[in-house]
Amino acid sequence: MFRVHLSVNAILQLTDIKMKPGFSVYRKLAGLEWLTGAVRWKSNTRPAPILTAAPVRALIDEQMSIKGHFLPPHCPVTVCARMHSDEGDLWQSFAHYNANESGVLSLTRDPSVGGSYLGCEPMGLFWSIQPAPGEREGLRLRKKNVETPYMVHISLLEGHVSPSEQQITELAAVTAERWYIAPGVKRIEIRQNGVVGTLFVPPGPGPFPAVLDLWGMGGGLIEYRSSLLASRGHISFSLAYFGHKDLPSPPNCINVGDSYFKTAFQLLQDHPQVVSDRIGIIGLSFGCYLALRIATRTGVQPSCLVCINGPMGSTVPLINADGRTDQFESFQEYWNFDDEGRVIFKEISLPANLLPESLVKLEKLDCPLMYIVGEDDLSTSSTENADLIEKSLQSAGKSHLLTRLSYPGTGHLIEPPYSPNARESMWVIKPKKLITMWGGHPAPHAAAQEDAWKKILDYLEKHLRS
Repeated sequence: MFRVHLSVNAILQLTDIKMKPGFSVYRKLAGLEWLTGAVRWKSNTRPAPILTAAPVRALIDEQMSIKGHFLPPHCPVTVCARMHSDEGDLWQSFAHYNANESGVLSLTRDPSVGGSYLGCEPMGLFWSIQPAPGEREGLRLRKKNVETPYMVHISLLEGHVSPSEQQITELAAVTAERWYIAPGVKRIEIRQNGVVGTLFVPPGPGPFPAVLDLWGMGGGLIEYRSSLLASRGHISFSLAYFGHKDLPSPPNCINVGDSYFKTAFQLLQDHPQVVSDRIGIIGLSFGCYLALRIATRTGVQPSCLVCINGPMGSTVPLINADGRTDQFESFQEYWNFDDEGRVIFKEISLPANLLPESLVKLEKLDCPLMYIVGEDDLSTSSTENADLIEKSLQSAGKSHLLTRLSYPGTGHLIEPPYSPNARESMWVIKPKKLITMWGGHPAPHAAAQEDAWKKILDYLEKHLRS
């Protein structure tokens, strides 16, 4: 219902990016495998099968056309994708197809009849990719180094098979590069006036609109959404606010207050390439609460907010009015566990359970707000918070500021399109392993990510550039 084709301008410029030596070796091996398959399927009248991917180098949010050619008419084949995360874990997906009467297969046109997904899903190999059997428990795919691509080995296999089977014939293969950063985007580490983050600046003199990028309770410094926003023409500043070695300890609480976020916003305003009155804020989860807090308490004036699956108050006790928090583990009253011992945080953020002193005073909001809801969110009570936000703005006579998007079957982690959803993942390892539930089902979650990303970019374009 949400299938949207997204394009990337000037992506062909990516051809001048240098590959690591290891990748060239990998491609030679892939070529050898292709030749082996070619010999098996070659006939007197038909060339050996080939597999193509276009564009072979692309940004992560761009669709890719994958096709097989020179196959026997109506033959069963499997298309498989395999790649390694930045941590070295193997991820894979596969789908069963049948070639048409001309011996051609197109993932854009043809339906998968089995495997990791079903139906016509041009990017199904990417959004359905999961840890391969035997990999570590509780993995979640997150790009750590945005200056390198994911190298995805896409192969065409004989018959309807699983990649885990021992006897597999690889007929053809191609390696695709999936990038979070476009050519010419500058990555700049920021350690200034106590502020810790990474700034991404698009190519060219500017001036550009800007976005302050806030993630949630996972902590640290997450860069891949910011680098992608910069690839779309916005200066983007990914801000760390806890769980980072350059921030005040301990790492399991927020030891920076409202002045920290105000300083970060003003750093963007003062940047010579930023249009100072065209700055938005995007926040996921706890970052949603922070975005609302910044816009209503700190005296700065963002041009718009994008909030994804977050509360309108703090889910952790505050130790002062400046927004600093107690240790996260100190507040477990509303933690719930399923039959397998996985923690579900959803009840913590029910409006009735939020700390009253932390609730954002939305009557003070003066900029447009887009609030995005995943209806199967198991980490935050997003629907209930969206209802409260809508009611509060209505009472303040500011209903016109709110744009609300809601997606059924969609979990907490609404990320850039074609990213695989993690319904659950490892939360902490010490003092004991703890897996948390995020929610979401693969196909509807993938459709929501694609639709939401397009709407986010359009929203930022409208309020930051028009």
